[in-house]
Amino acid sequence: MAVAGILLASGVGRRFGANKLLHPLPDGTPIAVAAARNLVAALPGSVAVVRAANSVLARQLRQVGCRIAVCRDAEEGMGRTLAAGVRAARDASGWVVALADMPFLQPETIRIVADGLNDGAAIAAPSFEGRRGHPVGLARRFKDDLLALEGDAGARSILAAHEDWITLYEVFDPGVLRDIDTPADLEG
Repeated sequence: MAVAGILLASGVGRRFGANKLLHPLPDGTPIAVAAARNLVAALPGSVAVVRAANSVLARQLRQVGCRIAVCRDAEEGMGRTLAAGVRAARDASGWVVALADMPFLQPETIRIVADGLNDGAAIAAPSFEGRRGHPVGLARRFKDDLLALEGDAGARSILAAHEDWITLYEVFDPGVLRDIDTPADLEG
């Protein structure tokens, strides 16, 4: 069993005002495609979880090497989306959970988080300038907890309940803190 990457790509981008995951970065690459490329570079065969209605995004993510999992109840929140990703990669030894609206994350950072899980961390996360960022890695021991997630908090409840189990890895990657929520976030 290997660590699997999960790209959460089922959001609708309400604050962005449009489907932000398909919105192009300055180089023309859609935001989610850039995030997927970085994840697949570190963890080939990663799973991207998309909404049933987003076949364009699913096709683009498949083209960059992601396996696709459709979350039919994505409107119920990020917890459901994450659970769908874990179901799609249920045999993994752990999961590195990346967000599709974080296209500036470096593949090396993702590898560091995956290596942390492989080295025995229960929860692994990068830290930049003293601030915990994304992606977050969770060991297999959390499988049942992940499969039971609901609501829009994702794995936040798991992290809060096991804060002392989080191993942070300091990285020189400001992308761990940079997500795209509004068009203004593209300007930095």
